Amino acid sequence: MDPILVITNDITIEDLINSLPASVSYLMKKGIKCLACGEPIWGTLGEAAREKGFSDEEIDRFVADLKALSDGER
Repeated sequence: MDPILVITNDITIEDLINSLPASVSYLMKKGIKCLACGEPIWGTLGEAAREKGFSDEEIDRFVADLKALSDGER
């Protein structure tokens, strides 16, 4: 059985997309990373979202949304 993915604002973008490929589409819709155009995927979800001007509350919502997305894939 695969280990349960723990999604927090401190998860690295790389770990997130490797464990939850559907997160790429979610992140792109939010404008957090342009993964398709080759922008580096280093750093954490929280860092990437803050770089795009999202608040801590919005980042918490992203974490909740991504957890729900992860739950739907199991």
